[in-house]
Amino acid sequence: MDQKIFINKAEVSGIIALDLLNYKPSTEIVELDIKDHLFMGMIVKEKEFKESIAAVDFSVYNEKAVGIICSTDAIIPPWAYMMLMEKLSPYAVYADLNNAETILLDLWKRRLMYADLKCYKNQKVVVRARADHDPSLYLLAAGLLKPLVKTLMYGEIGLPKVIFKS
Repeated sequence: MDQKIFINKAEVSGIIALDLLNYKPSTEIVELDIKDHLFMGMIVKEKEFKESIAAVDFSVYNEKAVGIICSTDAIIPPWAYMMLMEKLSPYAVYADLNNAETILLDLWKRRLMYADLKCYKNQKVVVRARADHDPSLYLLAAGLLKPLVKTLMYGEIGLPKVIFKS
């Protein structure tokens, strides 16, 4: 009886997978709404603003990334942001004027930009496809990998879409 030997072509292809999910930050991201510290929720009055943020326990932001937002259509002077940062800086690992979703994407891109990708040098690399990832992550990954890799692909090891081949 003839024995058939099955060869896993994906395994022997030499393709290495890069999963962008491995670079997703695990830091908790919260939003701080400036509206809560405005006079009548609409106006920055220096004395009231200072008193309001002085009453906040900023330790609740310890080891967190903070997205500073204003859910009302108020004009916020730059010094108000500076005062908030002065209070946040002993606790927050990161703060910016953006919502939590944008902060997550910024931190994710930052982790990818500073990642050691030398292990992909002269390799055939497929960047795993995930429908829920922002396309800007793929744009950044392609820019970072192109100078390093022999072949850049998108999708899965078994059926990749070739993007670049040297």
